[in-house]
Amino acid sequence: MASGARCSARHGHGRRGIAAVLALAALASPCRHGAAAAAAAEGSEPKKWHVVSISSLLPSTACTAAKASKSSALRVVHRHGPCSPLHARGDAPSHAEILERDQDRVDSIRRRIAGASAIISDADRVADSKTVSLPARWGIPLDTTNYITTVGLGTPPRNLSVEIDTGSDLSWVQCKPCARCYEQQDPLYDPAQSSTHSAVPCGSRECQKVEAQRCAADDKCRYDITYADKSHTNGTVVRDALTLAVSHALPGFVFGCGHDNDMGPYDKIDGIFGLNRGKVSLPSQVAARYGGAGFSYCLPSSPSAEGYLAFGGAAPPPNAQFTEMVNGAEPSSYYLDLVGIKVAGRELEIPPAVFAAGGTIIDTGTVISRLPPRAYAALRSAFVRSMAAYRRAPALSLLDTCYNFTGHTRVRIPSAALVFAGGTTVSLNARGLLFVSTVSQTCLGFASTGDETTVNILGNTQQKTFTVIYDVDKKRIGFGAKGCN
Repeated sequence: MASGARCSARHGHGRRGIAAVLALAALASPCRHGAAAAAAAEGSEPKKWHVVSISSLLPSTACTAAKASKSSALRVVHRHGPCSPLHARGDAPSHAEILERDQDRVDSIRRRIAGASAIISDADRVADSKTVSLPARWGIPLDTTNYITTVGLGTPPRNLSVEIDTGSDLSWVQCKPCARCYEQQDPLYDPAQSSTHSAVPCGSRECQKVEAQRCAADDKCRYDITYADKSHTNGTVVRDALTLAVSHALPGFVFGCGHDNDMGPYDKIDGIFGLNRGKVSLPSQVAARYGGAGFSYCLPSSPSAEGYLAFGGAAPPPNAQFTEMVNGAEPSSYYLDLVGIKVAGRELEIPPAVFAAGGTIIDTGTVISRLPPRAYAALRSAFVRSMAAYRRAPALSLLDTCYNFTGHTRVRIPSAALVFAGGTTVSLNARGLLFVSTVSQTCLGFASTGDETTVNILGNTQQKTFTVIYDVDKKRIGFGAKGCN
C-alpha cells in the first residue's frame, strides 16, 4: 500500500488545541518531490479509498465564506474557529479538553434517557449557597456544544450569539436584571428595552409546556435547569419577537430569561437555542410560520468554514437520502435505525441487533460518534488493517486509534459509510472519519459506548458537510452530501 510522498521537513506535535491546528495549516503545504506520483495515484484510486492531502485536513487561520444560501437560513459556525464572533475572547480549549467534555455530555445523555437523574438531590442543592427553591432538571453539560448562530430578540431586535443544540428543549439567554451572570461578549438582553416583551403567567399553556418550570408566588412562570457539569440557568419564562433572518420575525417566541446563570470557562455564549422534539423547542414554535416543524442544517467541514440552519419544509436537495425517524426511550430525541457500517466498500459483519439494543440518536452537540463495543471493535479492526502503512500515534483521550502523518503530503484512507434501515447509506468523507488534533496525532473519529445496551450517538464529526434534514411531519431524517464547505 502506498504511504504517500514524504517531505524533508518534519512537523512537531505543536501546541495543543484548535489554535495549534490552525498554526499547522501554514506548515502543511505539499512537497514538490513525489507530488506528481501522488496525484496520479489519486486519479487511479477506486471509490472505496480516499487519497487526501494533509493540508486539506487542517483548518485555515481565516474564515472561509459559506456557499450562497437562502435568505431565510442562519449562518452556523464553530464556536472556537475564526468564523465565530466569540473567536477573539481568548484561548480555545485543547482537543483533549474538548473530548473530556464530550464524554461528560454523553454521560448526561445516558442518564437522561435512563431517567436516573431527573431531579437533583437535596444534598447537591444545599451545596450551592445561591440555589433558589425550584425543582431543577438535569440538562446536558452547558459548555459542550460546538456550533453557534446569531439571532435577534426583541423589538428593536438585539443580536445574540447562541449555541444550537438538538439535545435541548427550552431556549434561553442571559437577561437583565441579573443576580449572577457570567461574562458574555454581547450586551445582555434587556426586557425593558423591547416593546414586544411580556411575561408568561403561571396558568398559561406555554408555562405548562416547559418541563423545568414551576409557578412562583408572583404568578410568574419560572424555570430552573442544572447541567451535568453543575453549570446552571434559572429565571423567568417570557415571550418576545424572535428574528431568525431578514424579514423573518416570529412574534411571541417563548424562551427562558436567565437571571442567575453559570457556565464553563470557554467562549461565554449568550444562551442556548433548543432544537429537539420538545413542545417549546425552536422548531416546534416556528412550525406554523414555516409550514411544518422541520428544519435542516449543515455543519461546516472545519472550524474555519461556515454552515447554515434553516427552518420549514423547503424541498430537499436532489441527492438527499432519507431514513425513518423511529421511536426511542426519550420522546424528545431524534432516533435513527442504524443497521450497519461499511469500510473500504465492504459491510462489516455486525448483526443489526447490536445497534438496536440501545437505539441510536443523532446529536449536534456530541463531537465523537459512539458505537456499541462489538460494532466499534469491528470498525476499528477494519480501519487498522487499512492503515497498516502508517505510523501509530498515542491515544488522545477517548480516541484509541491514532496515527502520525508527519512527513506525508497525502494519505490514503479507507472509505466508510453508515447504513440505515431501508438501505440509506451515508458515505463519509475524510473529515467525517478522522478527528484531527495535529498532523502527528490524527485519530479515528469514533469511540465505544462501553456498554452493549446503552444508547448509540451519531455525533457532529460524522455530520459535517451534509445537509441534515429533520422532516418531523413525515417522521424521517435525510442526508444530502456536499451541503456546505
